[in-house]
Amino acid sequence: MPPVSTNDLKNGMTLNLPEGLMQVVDFQHVKPGKGGAFVRTKLRNVRSGAVIDRTYNAGEKMEQAIIDKREMQLLYRAGEDYVFMDNSSYDQIEVQPSSLGDAVNYLKDSDNAIMNMYGDEIVGVDLPAAVELTITETEPGLQGDRVSGAKKQATLETGHVITVPLFVNIGDRVKVDTRTGEYLTRV
Repeated sequence: MPPVSTNDLKNGMTLNLPEGLMQVVDFQHVKPGKGGAFVRTKLRNVRSGAVIDRTYNAGEKMEQAIIDKREMQLLYRAGEDYVFMDNSSYDQIEVQPSSLGDAVNYLKDSDNAIMNMYGDEIVGVDLPAAVELTITETEPGLQGDRVSGAKKQATLETGHVITVPLFVNIGDRVKVDTRTGEYLTRV
């Protein structure tokens, strides 16, 4: 992988460091009046999501990691694993749920997702901001029980449980925010 200087860091850049695969969240180039310049960074571990702060000398070299983004389609589930097809090469891969993270709560058969890959390893999944899913299980809303802002639990077709307003029923299609997991609207 190409070495990159700390002077050339950019937000979103991915680095292969001894701590693991890290993405630059924020950086600040500091030139104090006395002493050498340095770069203060905030780095997020791509695999675990942990955020750390590190300070490097200006001009220090580190290894840049090249992340390949591939559009893939979820074909089906094979036991616990998910089988995806690359939309350009039509290659199929089996992916463990742990590699997908929270994306498993919003993916159903024939959905497309952008897979962030480092070599052959999936290090992240980019989903659309919102997805439409069907409610498979929830308690019925009672007539007259229309307290402003009242909520109830509902199970989506993926098995994920979210909080919805009382008027949502079984079979309704709802729009869910994939970043926060919150109900947005009924479709």
